[in-house]
Amino acid sequence: MRVFPLAAALLALPAALPAQEPEEGFVPLFDGATLAGWSVREGPASAFRVEGGAIAATADSRHPAWLASEKTYENFDLRGEFFVKGWIDGGVTIHAPEHGRPAWCGVQVKLFHARDAVPQPNSCGALFPFLAPRTVNVKNQGEWNSLRILADGPALQVWMNGALVQDADRDAVPELRHRLRRGLLGLSALGYPHRFRNLRIRELPPRETWETLYETEADFAKWVVSEGRPRFEARGGVIRGEGMGHLATRETFRDFELHLFVRGPRHHNGGILFRSSGRGLAGPRRYEIQLHNVEEAHYPTGSLYGLQRSVYPRIEDERWYPLQLTVRGARCVVRINGETVMEYDGLENQEAGAIELQAHQEDAWLEYKQIRIRRL
Repeated sequence: MRVFPLAAALLALPAALPAQEPEEGFVPLFDGATLAGWSVREGPASAFRVEGGAIAATADSRHPAWLASEKTYENFDLRGEFFVKGWIDGGVTIHAPEHGRPAWCGVQVKLFHARDAVPQPNSCGALFPFLAPRTVNVKNQGEWNSLRILADGPALQVWMNGALVQDADRDAVPELRHRLRRGLLGLSALGYPHRFRNLRIRELPPRETWETLYETEADFAKWVVSEGRPRFEARGGVIRGEGMGHLATRETFRDFELHLFVRGPRHHNGGILFRSSGRGLAGPRRYEIQLHNVEEAHYPTGSLYGLQRSVYPRIEDERWYPLQLTVRGARCVVRINGETVMEYDGLENQEAGAIELQAHQEDAWLEYKQIRIRRL
C-alpha cells in the first residue's frame, strides 16, 4: 500500500489531540495543567489529577468520591470530551448540591464503555438510572468521545459524538421533575481510569427567581421568634436552634419550593412549619414537616406530622443533608437527599402563611443553612 506524505504525517499524530480553542461565548472549565476551579468531594485529593493535558481519575476515585466545580450553574451549554478504553463506569452530573448525593439530587449523564444494541436506563448517555438514551454510540477502542449537555429550564438535551441521545422535558418525567435545577457540575469515575478534556461552558439566562431567606447573618433580620423562648442564633452562614419554640419568616408564602440544608445530632427533634399563622404550635393553623432522625419513630424525618408518615431518608447524624419542600394547592412533596420520601394531596389549609423553624428538644440542637424559596 502506498502511503502519501500527508497521510503518513496524519498517522504519526498522537491519539490525544491538543485542546481546542473554546467557541465564542464559552469559557474554559479546565486549564489543561491544574485542577483550579475544581475540588474533590467525599474522597482523598488523590482521586483526580492532571495527566497529559487531561483530568485523570485514579483508583482513589471509588464511590462516593467525585470531582466538583467550585461554581454553581443553572442554565448552560456544557461541552467536552471523555476517553474510553476498556471498562469504564461513571458519569457527568449537573445541578449537584454542596452536600448530599450528587447523582440523585441533580441529574447524571451515565458514562459506560459498552455499546448496548438496545439502550437501557444505565447505558452510556442515559439520564441515570431512569431514562435510556435514544442510541448508544460510544467509541470504546481507546478513543476520545465528544459530549454536549444543554440545560435550559426543564429542557435537557445531550449529544454524544454529534448524535442527539437525550431530548427530555424534566417536568414530564416524574423521576426528574423535582430534581435540582441549579448546582455544581460533577465528574464521577467509580475508581475507573476516566479522562476528561476540553471542558468549557456557556451560561444561559436564568429562568427561575429565588428569594434568599438565610445565607448570611444579615438575613437573620428576615426572621422573628414566634413562640416560646428558644435559643436561635445566626452563626455565619448557619442558623442554630436549641430549646423549645419557633422562629418564623416575616413574609408569608402560599405555593412555593423551599430548599435548605439541615444538620442535627443523634435523636434530634424539630420541624419546618409552613402555611402557618406565625405563632408556632400555639397558632390556629400550620403544617409541619418533621425532623426526627429515628427510623422507627411514628413520624420520622420528612413526615407531614399528623397526616402522612415518610419513607425514612438516607441521612446521617451530624452531617448536612438537602431538604426540598414543594407546596402547591392541596399537594406537598418532600425530598431529602435526592429521594422523594413523602407525598400528600389533601392539604385543606391553602392560605398563605409563615415558614417556621422549630426547636423542640432542650438537650439537642438543629442547624439550617442556605435557605431559599421560590414562589409558584
